Amino acid sequence: MQSWAHARRKFKEALIAQGKPKAGKVSKADMALSMIAKLYRIETQIQALSLEERLYFRRTHSRAQLGLFKQWLDKSVQQVSKESPLGKAIHYSLNQWSKLSCYTQDSRLNIDNNRAERAVKPFVIGRKNWLFNHNHRGAEASAILYSIIETAKANGLIPFDYIEHCLEQLSYPYCDLNSLLPWQVKLDKA
Repeated sequence: MQSWAHARRKFKEALIAQGKPKAGKVSKADMALSMIAKLYRIETQIQALSLEERLYFRRTHSRAQLGLFKQWLDKSVQQVSKESPLGKAIHYSLNQWSKLSCYTQDSRLNIDNNRAERAVKPFVIGRKNWLFNHNHRGAEASAILYSIIETAKANGLIPFDYIEHCLEQLSYPYCDLNSLLPWQVKLDKA
């Protein structure tokens, strides 16, 4: 699945590149960002709904908004240079359209993958540091620690408190390791 956050970022870059529009005039990049914002507003409205209700709402509201945006893209692609930042944003959206719109077919999917990207960011940053580990075991230990921390965060735990809890429990001779899995532990939430 392609992320609407990526498409939005490309239009934001186009908006910055074009500079300030004339007074009272709305730029094409502004129009695109406004249409994408409507898609995100729909997602905000349906967060608390059941999966079935969310799917119905997406099929009725999100698909209609997507249809309007697709029409705009098809028209705008003929009016803008492919090499301009706006042209690149439009072409990206058109080339990725089937992936950008697939979230309307499955209510379990998110409109973007920002949460997943934020979760892997420490690994991307850490990768640079792992290059300089003195041995394989050190790199492996770092990767394990990152995995524990990120899994704790994904389960709403404060990593320091979670690790402290695990170390304390592991000091007991008959500790049940399954009870230490982040989704089993009940601590104060982050």
